[in-house]
Amino acid sequence: MGQKKLIRFEEINGFSNVLQYPKDIAGKWHSHFNNQHPITLELACGKGEYAVGLGRLYPIRNFIGVDIKGNRIWRGAKTAIEENLHHVAFLRTQIDQVANYFAANEVAEIWITFPDPQLRFSRMKKRLTHPRFLRLYSQFLQPDGVIHLKTDSPVLYQFTKTVINLYGLELLLDTDDVHNWPQINNELKIKTHYEGLDIAQSNRIHYLQFKLNKHLPVEKDNILKQICSEGHID
Repeated sequence: MGQKKLIRFEEINGFSNVLQYPKDIAGKWHSHFNNQHPITLELACGKGEYAVGLGRLYPIRNFIGVDIKGNRIWRGAKTAIEENLHHVAFLRTQIDQVANYFAANEVAEIWITFPDPQLRFSRMKKRLTHPRFLRLYSQFLQPDGVIHLKTDSPVLYQFTKTVINLYGLELLLDTDDVHNWPQINNELKIKTHYEGLDIAQSNRIHYLQFKLNKHLPVEKDNILKQICSEGHID
């Protein structure tokens, strides 16, 4: 491990806004923030640009960036401290363990910003909008809670639209080109490090907003797999 990473890992151990694999935190986040404001998660937050950016926009909401990479979390956590954004925090854990850290109805909103699109068919279940993950989110997301996906991957964008349609979820907003979209708002103007890289080389940013307000039957997972394997979607 490089010297810079070691220094950052040592620093976040002393950051009050970074919780690393905390025990018995589920149901206690409002006590952590010392308020009753709605909670928004940024999953796979990387450097936490969205958690921090949303925190700047909305001082009466709480924001939690979730990621496993402590050296990346360091950047967002340090910025939040420097800007006195006391309503922005970071949780270090694996995304597939996130339901262990939140109680039922504790979270109002989820942002998934430029996650690894897991392009190989064999890794489809690792996509953060796969029903396997959506069922995890449903354990702590409020009944009318909203999920946002922002990605430069046309594969992940189309895959997520297929999931929404197949499972009958409520699609609220949809654009395949955010920055040429008349409805773009300040939330969507926030840019992450990965957005600037344009790794997918699609030259456009895709966005979906939907509600996870229905049961996702497990038996439909095989239909989703079949749709993907037959080439109707990657």
